[in-house]
Amino acid sequence: HTLKITTMRRPSKPLLIAGIPIAGLALASYNGGSTVSAWSPAPHTTTATSRRSHKQSSSSSVILHSAIEDELDLSSLHLTPQLEMMVTAFSSIPDEKTRHKQLLYMASKLPAVTDDVRISENKVPGCLSTVHVDCTLEPKQGDDSDQETMVVNYFGDSDGLLTKGLLALLIRGLNGATPEEIQNVDPQFIQAAKISQTLTPGRNNGFLNMLAVMKKKALDAAAEGGAADVVDNADGGAEEQSAIVTSFEEIDGKPMYNTIMTTLITILKPTSITLTDNSSQHAGHAGSKGWEESGESHFALEIVAEAFEGLSLVKRHQLIYMLLGETMQKIHALEIKAKSPAEV
Repeated sequence: HTLKITTMRRPSKPLLIAGIPIAGLALASYNGGSTVSAWSPAPHTTTATSRRSHKQSSSSSVILHSAIEDELDLSSLHLTPQLEMMVTAFSSIPDEKTRHKQLLYMASKLPAVTDDVRISENKVPGCLSTVHVDCTLEPKQGDDSDQETMVVNYFGDSDGLLTKGLLALLIRGLNGATPEEIQNVDPQFIQAAKISQTLTPGRNNGFLNMLAVMKKKALDAAAEGGAADVVDNADGGAEEQSAIVTSFEEIDGKPMYNTIMTTLITILKPTSITLTDNSSQHAGHAGSKGWEESGESHFALEIVAEAFEGLSLVKRHQLIYMLLGETMQKIHALEIKAKSPAEV
């Protein structure tokens, strides 16, 4: 009798899914016990429809309307080509553990930044880990059109590995896109990528805040790069800067009020913001965590900011909800009037 032994050789190069090394792991499946073939993702589709049974984590993390996680149409999320590629790649990875390792791998490949990036102006609020991110606006390489296209390039860092992996994902996915393309990206792509299964509610809020800050950074860079006439006019420039609200008077014993104002002023840089606490008109409202903790449950917000330019009413409200994160879970009602300066 002849004994045939089949061995599995470690690949010389990392396995790639849509051009992304899968954490240096060799994913393989056995066919009939005699041959070995590398695992590869399902054919590319524009709809994340495959359902896989998975064990719910003990934290019962529910991220971004997870009930519709597998029915998201990628074309409706307005992703950049790089983001769509990575969403497809991550959604093709069959288990949560490997997706987690892939984020850590991407964190290890994020280029280092200098200390001048780690300043308060670049810090992302509402993250469990410390995150700093900034960007530059540069001409698109290889653009031969008459009108020069300006694209955004991000750089940043975090002291938390998983958070750094999420930042690396966003930086890779958004770099090289125009400010307009970045504004249109729907954060629910993290569901389609199935990364939401890896995140706790706190890290999910951090991810939302990172994306919101990166969108705001792109808007600021576009405004600075495209408003030479404002820069040249010293008086006009001074008026532009003085119109932005940079501080507010904190109220003792009103932590939710102070958190809402701090978050919106820091990220949206509004030209006008008024937050009215109407909680006393709804005293003892059942089911409001805010009322139980600090007597805060109902607010009315009026805000004017450049960030709302070109966004629909629904998108403006979604942006505010996204920025407020866990605070929104404690509010029973938030009335919003959000406008761009051109609408005032």
